[in-house]
Amino acid sequence: MKPKKVKKTKLQKKLKYVIVRTESAGVFAGFLESKKGNEIVLLKARRIWYWSGAASLSQLAMEGTKDPENCKFPCEVDRIELQWIEIIDTTPEAQESIKNVKIWAA
Repeated sequence: MKPKKVKKTKLQKKLKYVIVRTESAGVFAGFLESKKGNEIVLLKARRIWYWSGAASLSQLAMEGTKDPENCKFPCEVDRIELQWIEIIDTTPEAQESIKNVKIWAA
């Protein structure tokens, strides 16, 4: 099955898509709206609850997942404020891979 192409809004074309690791809230992927000190705002963000098909967040940010069927990424939220400890820029391929993981829900 061929992955769907991600369509970006004008705002998102101007923003970087990043993976953010927090100290206690987990890992998120989304568009970086702002960063001040250790506070960050992401738009169109997904929690990376469990990933498979990448050995680390660094590999996920560079290559995406090679096993999307076994990833657990819940639905996207419009906006989230987080305290970050690591921010990793992603490649377009990784962004598309993350966006195309089926929504995990209970």
